[in-house]
Amino acid sequence: MQLAMTAPPGDPVVEGRVPGNRGIWVGILCELTEFALMFLAYAWFKWVHPEDFHRGPGMLNTASGVWNTVVMLTSGYFAVRALLAIRRNDSVAARNWLIGTLLGGIGFLAIKAYEFSWNVDHGVLGTGNSFVAIYYYLTFNHLVHVVWGCLGLIWAILRTGFGAYSPEDHEGLEAATLYWHATDLAWIVIFPLLYVVR
Repeated sequence: MQLAMTAPPGDPVVEGRVPGNRGIWVGILCELTEFALMFLAYAWFKWVHPEDFHRGPGMLNTASGVWNTVVMLTSGYFAVRALLAIRRNDSVAARNWLIGTLLGGIGFLAIKAYEFSWNVDHGVLGTGNSFVAIYYYLTFNHLVHVVWGCLGLIWAILRTGFGAYSPEDHEGLEAATLYWHATDLAWIVIFPLLYVVR
């Protein structure tokens, strides 16, 4: 059975084609598996140390978590707009949307740096509290994936600027945006677990 991808008007419909490439899907599967295991560790430690996890969210700078969520969702929207732009053969708009996506990633990193500094100033350190240890483990791992995503976006921006992509051939741009969405998805789960759920 073959699948027909739906496409915007003027975009060629490709039978049975999976967006991006196999390599990026392997990377995304590895990323999501890693985070799934971390979420299991979160559940285990919450079961074993419920008091740490009840008090934990109150120790964090919730405003930073909210702003990072807004930034990630906004940059994810920009990534979608970049993909739609290249599909209608507007490489300038695609590049500009990718730059917006990258700026969102840099904004996320800046907010996270501020949050970690705030944590140190307020004694939120990863010793003697299982919630804080899981918090740092999850958020630092996610931060690493955001850095990798930013590097992928830089690559896609440069390639877009040099005219490497077209409506018929934009696999690399798709791969960069797919990875960004996977990182976005991980944060959407991390935010309520760490900043909201008690």
